[in-house]
Amino acid sequence: MMHKRLIFLILLGFSINSFCQSTDLARLEYTYFPQKNSDNSFRRSRAQVAFPISLKKEGSYLIPGLEYRNVHFKYDDPELFNTGDLDRFQSFTATLGYTFKMDEIWRFGAQGGVKIASNFDRGDILKDDLIYTGAVFFIKIKEDDRYYEPWRLILGLQYSTTTGFPFPLPIVNYYKRWDEKWSYMLGTPKSNLKYYFDDRHEAQFFVTLDGFFSNVQNNFDTTPEIENNDKLAESMSMTILLSGLGYEFMLTEHLKFYLYGGHTLINDIRFRDVDRNDVYTINDTNTFYVRSGLKFTIL
Repeated sequence: MMHKRLIFLILLGFSINSFCQSTDLARLEYTYFPQKNSDNSFRRSRAQVAFPISLKKEGSYLIPGLEYRNVHFKYDDPELFNTGDLDRFQSFTATLGYTFKMDEIWRFGAQGGVKIASNFDRGDILKDDLIYTGAVFFIKIKEDDRYYEPWRLILGLQYSTTTGFPFPLPIVNYYKRWDEKWSYMLGTPKSNLKYYFDDRHEAQFFVTLDGFFSNVQNNFDTTPEIENNDKLAESMSMTILLSGLGYEFMLTEHLKFYLYGGHTLINDIRFRDVDRNDVYTINDTNTFYVRSGLKFTIL
């Protein structure tokens, strides 16, 4: 049991750097965002796997991880530029993490990764398709005999070349289960209030960040009617702040089905130039969404 708890905490820390609070060894997921007041829609398929490797030093692990995302952006709004190469984006991500136990309640971790994210309309991988990430974090936990995790604190810093900021951004997350039926989590990138019906069924209200970033290989002018415009669209980004309800059900001891649905609070889809400045807003109208999938968990 303690071995499972240790891996749980390791995976949690590294998954925060990937904008999800997953404690899973594998996941398959499908997300759908229809775009309100628009003919566009956003569909994403995602698969990921992580496999901790125990090292000789007790409590130390290497954690390789792989993720694939396929984004179908159905771009049907009438535009002055060609949208034919902007409907399909893919990303391939490889990460490697290392963690060790500092003392009885503190653990340190670090992770680096590289992502290839592009519409690949040239049929090749370009330098601008590469995205680099890194993170360091500290996890402090307190356990007792009643529940798996009475409280947990995660502090850290994360950096990505897609943010446009030349400095790391903070990771702050606090979790507490104050009752057999209730727990809450506060921080970035997700906050929630969860209710446990029993060992197999649980529901939650949540607020979380989502989105994607991808290079556009053939840069283009989003305002061809304006002469001498030197701000070309070189990448596409989608930043989403979501709120909603979620339900999870244990199919087997380790296989879980989940379904989330709700509404966006921020829905920011834009083209950006070489300096990550916005050059064209595709859609910023809030809309509903749904996300569902299967995950293989160690708990």
